[in-house]
Amino acid sequence: MRYKWAVIFTSILCLLLPTQVHAANTFESNYTYDYWGNAKRSLPAFELVNTLDAEDTGKIKIGSVNDVFVSKDRIFLVDTTESRIDIFGTDMKFVTSIKVVRNETGRIVVDELTGKQLMLNKPEGVFFSEADQELYIADTESERIIVLDGATYAFKRSIGKPQNMVGSTQFKPSKIIVDKDGLISVVVQGSYEGIIEINRDGSFARYFGLNKPKVNVTDFFWKSLATNQQKQKMKKTFAPSFNNLTFDSEGLIYATTFDPSAQNMVFRFNSKGENVLMQNGYFPVIGDLHSRGLTANKSQFVDIAVSDSGVYALLDKNKGRIFLYNFEGDLMNVFNSAGNLKGNVKDPTAIAWFGDNLIVADKEFGCVYIFQPTAFGQSALDAEKQYFNGKWEEAGKDFEETLKLNANYDIAYTGVGRKYLMQDKFDDAMYYFKLGNSRGYYSKAFSEYRNLLIQHHFIWFVIPFILLAAGLFYSEYRYNRRNGYKQADL
Repeated sequence: MRYKWAVIFTSILCLLLPTQVHAANTFESNYTYDYWGNAKRSLPAFELVNTLDAEDTGKIKIGSVNDVFVSKDRIFLVDTTESRIDIFGTDMKFVTSIKVVRNETGRIVVDELTGKQLMLNKPEGVFFSEADQELYIADTESERIIVLDGATYAFKRSIGKPQNMVGSTQFKPSKIIVDKDGLISVVVQGSYEGIIEINRDGSFARYFGLNKPKVNVTDFFWKSLATNQQKQKMKKTFAPSFNNLTFDSEGLIYATTFDPSAQNMVFRFNSKGENVLMQNGYFPVIGDLHSRGLTANKSQFVDIAVSDSGVYALLDKNKGRIFLYNFEGDLMNVFNSAGNLKGNVKDPTAIAWFGDNLIVADKEFGCVYIFQPTAFGQSALDAEKQYFNGKWEEAGKDFEETLKLNANYDIAYTGVGRKYLMQDKFDDAMYYFKLGNSRGYYSKAFSEYRNLLIQHHFIWFVIPFILLAAGLFYSEYRYNRRNGYKQADL
């Protein structure tokens, strides 16, 4: 009897095993997923070319790098441990650092509230506004935002907690972005009320963006049966908090969360705060696929960087991987990993685009890595740029070049198929869409191919109906004529 139960238990375990142990079907780096969810080795899209660390800053010690922002001509690094902002030029040469805040004459500014020198206190975020030429620093521990002149780094103003701010969120700004109109969006770690929006004058505007929690069926069932008194004693469910945010070229906000209770991990918010992130790829934008049910192995996105062509890179804090998606939600490539080798990360904190390069910050190593596209990666990025800008012909040619470098790149087959689809070469389009497992586009191409086939061979579809109608008419004629002769004989 025990043997029978062991066999039954083992059989059930084998049936459930693929959904849990499939996590082994991944690689340390440089892979992607096919239509069936199998991890497939891929050429790397990026490779390490440079490093910024304490040696590049001279005598200044880098304690940690918690945030990175790249402007047109500078790179800003946030060192939370040393309470400092380090600034580099685009040539990777150290420019200056900011720890003590000074005015336009070079004198140290005195904090009006404390009467002490105004110094940064464990900042966690930085943003440079190209429109206003101002540098915004999220001075987290001091619960304020410091605004400096973008050229001289002289003090301009300080923004504390707005007096008209509602809700229970503690104002400890962690990450910050500013749009062209001066509207400030702030992420506060641990806040369940959303992203804080602040007007240019420092007044509170609203909470923005809804992060829905997953529905726990068991809790929902018991709460539906519980009395009001019992519900008050039950554990409340709060909306998961965001941990980072950025802009895209259209001014929409991208945000991330690594809260395991969240329904989504990546967001693209419109002006109403609705998530309009496109997820037309094989799978949702969740990073590694085969870690479902294994919380410790799930991807935890700590930061996101969006290029002008809509390609966004997600930094996985859990395994140090970088997931590259196009604006439609197709997984382009997965590269890098956690470890002690050069280029690997221990505690990744931030990622940013630097032209076509990517900058990745590591808190534990206290350095920044610069990755540049490989030949395959550059070809894929060029194709996405052309496609994003509506240049179908050029995109198709770039995708063809990409296929020469990586024949297993499904997105390229779909890209070539789109080119033929726009040229009304539907049979060729169907061929490439089938190779790319793009069922949606294949259906469109097949529909157009069928319509075109009917138009060109319409007469061959009509002739059988004409012959059938003629046969019926002749049969009816013969029948009526035969009956007419019989009546005449009578």
